[in-house]
Amino acid sequence: MSTAERIRAILVKDYKLDPEHLTLDARLADLGVDSLGMAELMFNMEDEFGLELTSDPTQIATFGDVVHFIDGLIAAKSASSAAPEDESYAGAHVSVSSAIGAQLVP
Repeated sequence: MSTAERIRAILVKDYKLDPEHLTLDARLADLGVDSLGMAELMFNMEDEFGLELTSDPTQIATFGDVVHFIDGLIAAKSASSAAPEDESYAGAHVSVSSAIGAQLVP
């Protein structure tokens, strides 16, 4: 199952949204996901994808923004876990907990 499909399933289940309205350009605010709902969604993303998100500000306005954000964190996590653990790679590790403040963009 793709990232978009997994996130779509969460939004349908937890927010009772119509999956047909969850296109990549669908604005979360227009779907009824307010700032509190966004914070809850980010907690659900942590659980679903095994990620750790921090409170750094990030602009997330659409369903596609959420998908791209989570895909980026998954890629960063994979890259950091695949890097050899010797001194020549000490600066190459990427922190997965590098961004999210769940701010909705009007």
